[in-house]
Amino acid sequence: MSDATDLPAPQGSPMDGPAIAARGLGKRFGDLVAVKGIDLDVPRGSFFGLVGPNGAGKTTTLSMVTGLLRPDAGQAFVLGRDVWADPVAAKRLLGVLPDGLKVFDRLTGLQLITYAGLLRGLPRELASERAAELVAALGLADAQGKLVVDYSAGMTKKVTLASALVHGPRVLVLDEPFEAVDPISAATIRRILSGYVESGGTVVLSSHVMDLVERTCTHVAVISDGVVLETGELDAVRGRQSLEERFVDLVGGSTEVVGLSWLRTSSD
Repeated sequence: MSDATDLPAPQGSPMDGPAIAARGLGKRFGDLVAVKGIDLDVPRGSFFGLVGPNGAGKTTTLSMVTGLLRPDAGQAFVLGRDVWADPVAAKRLLGVLPDGLKVFDRLTGLQLITYAGLLRGLPRELASERAAELVAALGLADAQGKLVVDYSAGMTKKVTLASALVHGPRVLVLDEPFEAVDPISAATIRRILSGYVESGGTVVLSSHVMDLVERTCTHVAVISDGVVLETGELDAVRGRQSLEERFVDLVGGSTEVVGLSWLRTSSD
């Protein structure tokens, strides 16, 4: 793991640099080195997919980039602001949906989104107005007065996504945003996020669903064993293969199934 604490910030002003930049980010948990000196640039205005097998270091990397987990080495920047040297300025630009986020689930969905807006400094009237718009857009209107503790997993995912959007961030970082979400809601979320990117925002999402990333993202990075194997525009990374095929080539392993003959039952 490299120590990049003395590396310079990305070249250029905050207005013309990458939306997110990681420089030598590293993290260790006991004897496990989860992230091994990652360097990564997320272009401004991109829909960026972060893919990798379980345990690859995706969530750890996103947590360090968004200021939720302090790195052991390296630096992270959001639109040129150093996440750890100037956390208030950097986090003001971010909307974050962490994996397994704990929420105030004794609030209603509408209350939770409004509360998130208030925490971000929105006036109460504006926070309430935006919360109502998000509830309607995400198909939560019928459950807006219901306590979040009684929401399904998919509904909880949508209300936490709304909480990340309510303050109108410049950059969205979403860890598995489509997990447990039904196909209709997933299509709605993709339209919302695509419109956000088209208007100048930047989205970074992690996902295990290669088809989703391939249909949605403009750029992609493949991470395995705490390092970036390849990154760039989607078409350049996958080449003439599907993203799933390219992913298997890069990460290694086999999709061949050996054994399990007892599952291959014959008809009577």
